Amino acid sequence: MKTRTVIASAVRSAGIVMLLAMPQAWAGSQKDEEACAEVKARIRAIQDRMRTGYTASQGVKLDARLRRLHEKRRRVCR
Repeated sequence: MKTRTVIASAVRSAGIVMLLAMPQAWAGSQKDEEACAEVKARIRAIQDRMRTGYTASQGVKLDARLRRLHEKRRRVCR
C-alpha cells in the first residue's frame, strides 16, 4: 500500500512539473518563430533593394549581407 502512495505522489509531482514547464517551451518556440520571421523580412528587404538597382560596390555589400542572413536563416528557422 505504501508503494502505491509513493508512486502516485511521484506521478502527480511529475505532472505538475510538466505543466509548469510547458509555457516556457511555448514561449521559446514563439521567440524562434519571431526571430525566423525577422530574418526572412530582412532577406526580402535586401532582395527588394537589389531589384531596384545598385552600384558594384553596393552589390558586393548587399551580397555579403544576404549570404550572412541566409546562413542565419538556416540556423534559426527550423
